[in-house]
Amino acid sequence: MGTIPQLSIIKGPSRPLNPNFLHRLFENVAGGIHSNNTALIFKDNDNIRQHTYEQLDRITNKLARSIRDEIISNNLSKNADGDYIVAVNLHPSDSLVITLLSIWKAGCAYLPLDHAFPGPRIEHIIRESKPVMVLFDEDSPFYLDTHKISFNDLVHRSSHQPDHSLQVDEQLRHSRDDLAIVLYTSGSTGVPKGVRLPHKVILNRLHWQFKRFPYSSTEKVCVFKTALTFVDSVSEIWGPLINGLSVLVVPKALTKDPEKLINLIDEYQIERLVLVPSLLRSLLMYMSLQKERNILRSLKTWVCSGETLVVSLAEEFFNFFEEGRYQLCNFYGSTEIMGDVTYHVIDQRSQLKHQDKVPIGLPIDNTMIYLLDKDFRPVKSGEVGELFVSGLNLAAGYVNGRDPERFVDNPLAIDPTYSKLYRTGDFAKVEKGTILYEGRTDSQVKIRGHRVDLSEVEKAVTSLEPVDKAVVLCYKPGEISQALLAFVTTKVLLSEHQLEVMLSDKLTSYMIPQIVLVETIPLLVNGKIDRQSLLKMYENTNNNDDCTPQVDISYEGVLSHQMEAAKDLFETVASVLGRSARTTISINANFYEIGGNSLNSIFTISRLTGKGYHINIGDFIAAIDFGEVLQRMTEATKIIQEPPSYVSEMLKMEHKDVVLDMITTSFYQKADLEQWIISDISVADYKELMDALWEPLLEKNLSFIAKNRDGKICGVALNFDAHDEPEVHIQSRLTIIFEFLESIEGPVRDNELPVGKGKVLHSFMMGTHSSLTPRENVAIFQFMENEELKLAKTRGFAGIFTTNTSPLTQQLGSDVYKYKCMLNYQVNTYVSSDNTKPFGLAPDDQRAIVHWKPLE
Repeated sequence: MGTIPQLSIIKGPSRPLNPNFLHRLFENVAGGIHSNNTALIFKDNDNIRQHTYEQLDRITNKLARSIRDEIISNNLSKNADGDYIVAVNLHPSDSLVITLLSIWKAGCAYLPLDHAFPGPRIEHIIRESKPVMVLFDEDSPFYLDTHKISFNDLVHRSSHQPDHSLQVDEQLRHSRDDLAIVLYTSGSTGVPKGVRLPHKVILNRLHWQFKRFPYSSTEKVCVFKTALTFVDSVSEIWGPLINGLSVLVVPKALTKDPEKLINLIDEYQIERLVLVPSLLRSLLMYMSLQKERNILRSLKTWVCSGETLVVSLAEEFFNFFEEGRYQLCNFYGSTEIMGDVTYHVIDQRSQLKHQDKVPIGLPIDNTMIYLLDKDFRPVKSGEVGELFVSGLNLAAGYVNGRDPERFVDNPLAIDPTYSKLYRTGDFAKVEKGTILYEGRTDSQVKIRGHRVDLSEVEKAVTSLEPVDKAVVLCYKPGEISQALLAFVTTKVLLSEHQLEVMLSDKLTSYMIPQIVLVETIPLLVNGKIDRQSLLKMYENTNNNDDCTPQVDISYEGVLSHQMEAAKDLFETVASVLGRSARTTISINANFYEIGGNSLNSIFTISRLTGKGYHINIGDFIAAIDFGEVLQRMTEATKIIQEPPSYVSEMLKMEHKDVVLDMITTSFYQKADLEQWIISDISVADYKELMDALWEPLLEKNLSFIAKNRDGKICGVALNFDAHDEPEVHIQSRLTIIFEFLESIEGPVRDNELPVGKGKVLHSFMMGTHSSLTPRENVAIFQFMENEELKLAKTRGFAGIFTTNTSPLTQQLGSDVYKYKCMLNYQVNTYVSSDNTKPFGLAPDDQRAIVHWKPLE
C-alpha cells in the first residue's frame, strides 16, 4: 500500500492575540516603571536630543489634540475607504517618531512620504489616498490642495493644549477597521498602490517577534534606520517603544556609510539589526579590511529580508562570528503581509552544508502558508507552487479597493482566522519540512516569443564560478530596444563574451543575457539593489545611434549580386537589435529567433524602406530566414510560405464577449496610458464602457472583427464617424482617458480635417488577442489596417483619423502606413480638469501621436 502524499500546506503556531492599539500599549509603558527611561535618541553629528517615555507621552498628547482639532475645525473628511489618513514627509529624526505617535493618538493612520520621491509619485499617492492633511518639514506643490501644516507650526499650535491623552470618545474613528499605517509599494505595474495595515495585524507580527526573538536583559537601545516608507521600519520603531527600550533614530546619511553605522552600533551596543543581504555583504567586506576584529560583537541577531540570502554569504557570516552565540535569520514577506511571514534561523555553519539555497523557513504565529498550482490546488511536498498566505498577518487590502484579486476568499479554510488568502506572486516549494523560495511569478518576460523567468536566468548567472554578484533585468520589455541584461561583478578578470559562452552550457540561446560587467552593484538608501540606476547606466552606454554595435555578421553563402543588399540588411538588423542579438546574423538566421520582436521588426522594415528596398511586412514575417528576406529584396519573387491569413466580419451582437475580453486585455493590462491610472480603474470599468458603446457601434456599422483560418477571433477594430460620434456617459475614471484624447484630438479634428458627416473615419480602438506571438501581432495589425482602408474607401470617407499611444502602432502608422503626424504630445505634461497630472509618472519620452491618412 502506498503512502498518502504530503501536501504543501504549513501552519504556524496558534496563539491568542488580544487586539489593542499600539499607542495605548505605549501609554501603558509610559505610565509604568519605564516612565523615566529614555524612549527616543537622535544623534546628528555632535547634537544629541533625548526624550523619556513620560516626556514623549506628554508632547504627543498635546500634538494629537492639535491634529484632531485641525481636522474637526476645518471639516476635513475621511477618504473613500472611510479612513482618516495623515501623510507625513519629514526627514528621519526624533520629530518624525513624535509625529507618528501623535497621529495615532488622534485616532488617525499615518502614510509616509519621502523627500526622495519624484513629485509625480507624491501627487499620485495624495490624489489616490486623499489624506486629511500633510505634515511636512519642506513644502511641495505636489501636495496638491490637501490641507497641510509644517511640524514646527503644529508644535506651536499645540503649546496651549493639555498634556493628558484623549479619551476614546474624543478620538477620531475610521469607518471600517483599526487602520494604523498606509504604505505605498511600487506595484507590479510600476504605479504605486497603498497597503492598509491595521493595528491588530502589526500587533500579531510584533507579538511573534517578542516570543521568538525576545529582547535580552542587556538590550537597552534599538536602531530605527530603515526608510519609513518600508515595512521593516514598523518593527524597528514600535517593537522597542512598547517594551520600554530606547529607539535610536539614525540619520539617512549615516545609513550609507558602513564605517559610521558600525561605530554607532558599537557605541550603543546594539544587539539586533534588520538589513538586506547586500548591506550585510558590505558590512562583512568592511570588517575583512579591519585589523581590529573585535567589532560588532554586541550584535547577536542579524535579520536579513527584502532580497534573497545566498548560501555563500551566510557561510561568510560565520567567518566573523562565533557559531552558537550569533544568529543569522532569513525573513520572508512583503508589505501586504506585514513584512515578515516566514523565518529561518542559522546559528551553526553545519546548517548550510549540502544546501543550494537558504530556506525561508516556517510561518510565524497565527499564519498559514499554501503552495498552490494554477488551478488553486495544493501541490505535493517537493513540487513548486505559488505561495499564498492566510491568517492574522494579512493587510486589510489596498487603498480604494485596488487589485481585489490579490486578497481572495480561502476555500480551504474552516477557521475564520484564515478566511482570506493573499496571493504573493512568488513561487516556493517544501523540502524536508521547510519552505524554499523559487522566484517571482511576475519576474517572467517574453523574449523572442518565449516566456523567460528572470530569477531562473539570474540563478544560472550567479552559479558561474567567476561571478561574485549578478542582477538580471529586462530593459524596455516589449519595445524596439528590449534586451535581457545581466549586470555582473566578478572575482577574476574575464570578458563579457567569455561569461556568455559559459552560460551556453546552462541556458538555451534565447535565455542567455547580455553580460554587462560593473565594478559594484548600486544600492538604494534602504540597502536594496538600485535597478533603475543599472538600467540607466546601460541606456547611457548604448545610445549612440551613429555607430553600428559590435554584432557578429557572416556573409557566407551570399550570392555576389545580392552582396550590396545583404550588407544593408545585415547592418540594419545589427543596428536595430544591437548587442541583444544572440547569434551571428547570416542568411540562415531567423529575425525572431535571434532577438526580434513585433516592434523592432517594423523598425527594421521601415529602415530598409528608407534605403530603397520595398519588402512587404507579410513577406518579412513569413520568411524562414534572412536568405528569404534577401531574395525578396533583390528579386521580384514571392516567398512561398504565406504569413498568417485572416478574414474580416462586421461587428455583430454575438461578438460582444470576446471583443470585451480583447479590449480589456489590450488596454487594462497593457495600454500605455491606462497603466498610469491603473489604481483608479478596474476590469469592470471596461464592461461598463463596452455596454455603453455596444449599441452605437452596431448601429453605425463601421466596426469589424478579424478571424484566423481556424475561425478564432484574433483582432477587433472599433470605428466611428468622427463627426457623428455618440455621447457616452460612464462613471469610472476611464473618463480621464477620453478627456485626454479629446483634448488633443478635438482641435485637430475641428480645425485641420474635412468638416461634415461621412468625411472622417475615426479609428477609435483596436485590440488583439493576448495569445498572439509577436509575428502574429504584426500580421493582424497589418490586416486590420488594410481592412480599415478598404472600409473607408468603400464608405466614401476622405481619410482615417486616429491617435496612437503605443510604440508599435506609432511605428506602424508613421513609417509603414505613412500616416501624417498632426500632433506629437508628451503625455506627462497633460493637466486634467481636476487640475492634476494623471500621467505625471510617465517618462518624458512617452508620447501620444495624432495621425491622419488622407485617401486619394
